[in-house]
Amino acid sequence: MDKKEMIEIALNVWEMESRALKNLPNVINEESLVEAVEMIIDCKNRNGKVLTLGLGTSMAVAKKISHTLSCVEIPSLFLSAGDAVHGGLGALQKNDLIIAISKGGNTQEILNLLPSIKKKGVKIISVTENEDSILARNSDLILKYRIEREADKFNMLATVSSISVIAIFDAIAVIIMNYTGYTKEQFAVIHPGGAVGERLLKGEK
Repeated sequence: MDKKEMIEIALNVWEMESRALKNLPNVINEESLVEAVEMIIDCKNRNGKVLTLGLGTSMAVAKKISHTLSCVEIPSLFLSAGDAVHGGLGALQKNDLIIAISKGGNTQEILNLLPSIKKKGVKIISVTENEDSILARNSDLILKYRIEREADKFNMLATVSSISVIAIFDAIAVIIMNYTGYTKEQFAVIHPGGAVGERLLKGEK
């Protein structure tokens, strides 16, 4: 493979991801997006926390979402599905909220947690392409998204789908910032480190 071929592949990946992001307004239900924001804010107002779930690449996405929510003062943690069934579910309390990410909606490790989540009376937001999946049917809210295909030649590597889910929750986080009147001063308290912290402490834009 020569350099030209490598660059062509890179450009194709970026084009596919860009196209998926531009198509989000056509695939995301606006009412569901607003309801997700309201559920997350209500969770905080009840002194609860948001716990995210995901396996494989969705695990990395779930961790990113949890961190982003924490950055806008929504207490959030990633919950390992493997640890959860061995006592980790003790971190889940009645005022909490679950955000479960599963493209197909039938990830067994997440499905194993549903009975316990239900017994604790915790609401679930599922993020999935499959609204007929077991996860979706057991959720209080479905954030359904859809992509044309993944960027690799086998249509298997979670690339375009991961970027799409991250973008959905980036939007939710920014909405929350505006909804709650989140300030730079608040951000400076929780993010004193790194280049961002340095800018905040200096009062730079």
